[in-house]
Amino acid sequence: MSLKEKLMEDLKASMKNKDKVRKNTVTMIRAAAKQMEVDNRVDPTDDDIIGIIAKQVKQKKDSIDDFKAGNREDLVTLTEEEIAILTEYLPEQLSLEALEEIVVNAIKETNAQSKKDMGKIMGKIMPLIKGKADGKQVNEIVSKYLS
Repeated sequence: MSLKEKLMEDLKASMKNKDKVRKNTVTMIRAAAKQMEVDNRVDPTDDDIIGIIAKQVKQKKDSIDDFKAGNREDLVTLTEEEIAILTEYLPEQLSLEALEEIVVNAIKETNAQSKKDMGKIMGKIMPLIKGKADGKQVNEIVSKYLS
């Protein structure tokens, strides 16, 4: 079953179960996928949808800091629930050790010496880890090895 079909099934189930947060979250994913379909005139693949979901997770994590600063615990809780639902659709996240191994191999392959080579390394790593790790975390690991 494709991810698009799974999202449709989950939407139906959440509507039957009156699970408003899950329904809204799945609807948000489907709307973003539909927007991509309309903009690019292509049917989004599972990888495209995973990219959309990863982007939404990142945006929601960034929002949590703002909600905490604004003393909005209700929104923090809601956003954390949405993140939990979104991550169910992402592939299994890479461990820190696996990420470090990928970074070390990319540094060796690109012969990177300093932080000036960060772009080359990130360009090599990001396609390998799409949806499996946060780019911010990868950036921190690369910085650690190049400092």
